Amino acid sequence: MPSADDYTNVVKRYLDTVANGSADEICALYTDDATLEDPVGSEVRNGRAAIHDFYAPIENLGAETELVTVKVAGNEAAYVFRLTFTAGDSRTQVEPIGIMTFDDDAKITSMRAYWSPDDVRVLE
Repeated sequence: MPSADDYTNVVKRYLDTVANGSADEICALYTDDATLEDPVGSEVRNGRAAIHDFYAPIENLGAETELVTVKVAGNEAAYVFRLTFTAGDSRTQVEPIGIMTFDDDAKITSMRAYWSPDDVRVLE
């Protein structure tokens, strides 16, 4: 059974891969039948193909991620992070709360991100 440190490391790897990796690399962190709801209240994406379609547009976004805090309980992790990206001539930031669940191999079985357009702010 994976430890809290194992789950924390997956969260860190996920954020690093969102900032610097490909949709394929992000999807490799998920189980084949995982779900993704980002933001909560939007369409739930089921399976790696749908999850890949979600991440493909951000591959070249030039994003930066920063883990603010992570809390692990059982096989779940709740975390706050900052996502900063350049859009046109300005830098934009959002600070979601993410919830991940994991299987016995520390693969992501579900991810839900809590944020709304009101949480997006232009930095410059």
